[in-house]
Amino acid sequence: MCLAVPGKVLDCDETGGVREGRVQFAGIVRRVRLDFVPEAEVGDYVMVHVGFAISRIDAEEAERTLALLAEMGVLAGIASEDEEDAAEPATEEPARTDGSVADQGDERNRPVPGVPKITA
Repeated sequence: MCLAVPGKVLDCDETGGVREGRVQFAGIVRRVRLDFVPEAEVGDYVMVHVGFAISRIDAEEAERTLALLAEMGVLAGIASEDEEDAAEPATEEPARTDGSVADQGDERNRPVPGVPKITA
């Protein structure tokens, strides 16, 4: 399942034709690519998916979405990923040739309460 998380743009800069900014998600700050939302400015809220801002939203919608994500426990997962990233260097998973998704206890693949499981 894919998920976009709302965050507030703290700053923007452009280097070598790449537009980036620091975005805050419920207290967590990450660098995010802003190329897909050139209209985003400091103070705006954007929806972020895999490190890319994909749309601009108003503050009320951002707060409502963050509250729902917190209720589902999704934001706790984001915080723990940050702690893990700081504790261990990133390692690359071995490539898979069968198109399957690695789940070997990976916390990111856990079921989300209240969201039905999709089966093929």
